[in-house]
Amino acid sequence: MITSLLLMLGVGLLAGVFGAILGIGGGMIITPVLTLGMGLDIKYAIGASVIAVIATSSGSTIAYLKDEMLNLRVAMFLEIATTVGAVLGAVLTGLFNATFLFILFGALLMFTTYNMIRKLVMKSDDAQNVQADELATKLNLNGTYYDKALNKQVDYQVQNVPGGFTMMFGAGLASGLLGIGSGAFKVLAMDTIMHMPLKPSSATSNLMMGVTAAASAMVYFFNGSIKPGIAAPLAIGILLGALIGTRIMQHLKPRFIRMIFVPVMFYLGIQMIAKGFGVTF
Repeated sequence: MITSLLLMLGVGLLAGVFGAILGIGGGMIITPVLTLGMGLDIKYAIGASVIAVIATSSGSTIAYLKDEMLNLRVAMFLEIATTVGAVLGAVLTGLFNATFLFILFGALLMFTTYNMIRKLVMKSDDAQNVQADELATKLNLNGTYYDKALNKQVDYQVQNVPGGFTMMFGAGLASGLLGIGSGAFKVLAMDTIMHMPLKPSSATSNLMMGVTAAASAMVYFFNGSIKPGIAAPLAIGILLGALIGTRIMQHLKPRFIRMIFVPVMFYLGIQMIAKGFGVTF
């Protein structure tokens, strides 16, 4: 019992650190450990994963808000698309071919992987050379943050607002239809489509994930998928990990974060495509 408790605290700590840095939640760490490592039913693992996302978001958002790293206006604007997409996806469950959707969203993640590798090779990273976007300016979505790794203030402009909004709608739709987390797609929308720097993209994604997960947490609670004995120690570990992760991320260069992102995105993309063809790993 004590060993399992310590293991869950440790897993939660690790998931919180990576979730806070990358903005994709800790489900990809927690679910395999609980199901494969501890033999837990997938139903309870998913319930614990939802709590993990909320805990990661809560722990990291406080720190990112204090440091003015996340873009609150972008988060609230894009959350409209995610929420509408998630509700519509839940309503339309069963009407779409899940195989096609898994392959489609897996391909999008693979494209993101390619785009990040291209940025690493070209060493373009987060340097912006873009013109002002009229819609972003009207909605006051442009932002600024202090990069502690670079020791300078970074001003950035948000681009292609309709494209990012559409991608976020698709991310919410995927969450509702397929029951998957959409943190990776949130980062995809902001980093690749809207051309936000990776750090505020990750920080903003953390806030948005918590809002999305909180909407579904009550459903999982009332259908018995959330076990307090499992979720509680994980949440404690994740909260601590998220606080540590936010401190670490502040001092990482965007290029290094992108190097961590590449294998994570590649793995998620391959996993979704494999699910589309009926292979689970």
